[in-house]
Amino acid sequence: MEYIYAVMLLHRAGKPIDEENVTRVLHAAGVNVDPVRVKALVAALSEINIDEAIKSAPVFMPMAAPVSAAPSTAPTIEEKPKEEKKREEEEKREEEALEGLAALFG
Repeated sequence: MEYIYAVMLLHRAGKPIDEENVTRVLHAAGVNVDPVRVKALVAALSEINIDEAIKSAPVFMPMAAPVSAAPSTAPTIEEKPKEEKKREEEEKREEEALEGLAALFG
């Protein structure tokens, strides 16, 4: 991302986007510069109109988009805690066992 930010800064400042300028900006920001990445980026951007790319990019508006709430971990009315479900299952098994014993003694 730092490489893209460097290009955007150069574009905003009206400076030419070339390997030397991108490298200078990255060095000034304290980034370890990979000359191969700089060369590839400058070559890839040579045929792109940055103003048009910015205009056509989707706009991020953090206040406009509704934020979905994280799912609650608290049990709802319909959900029962696991312990309560286990307890109900155990009670049901006990009742069934007692019914089976009652049938034996009739």
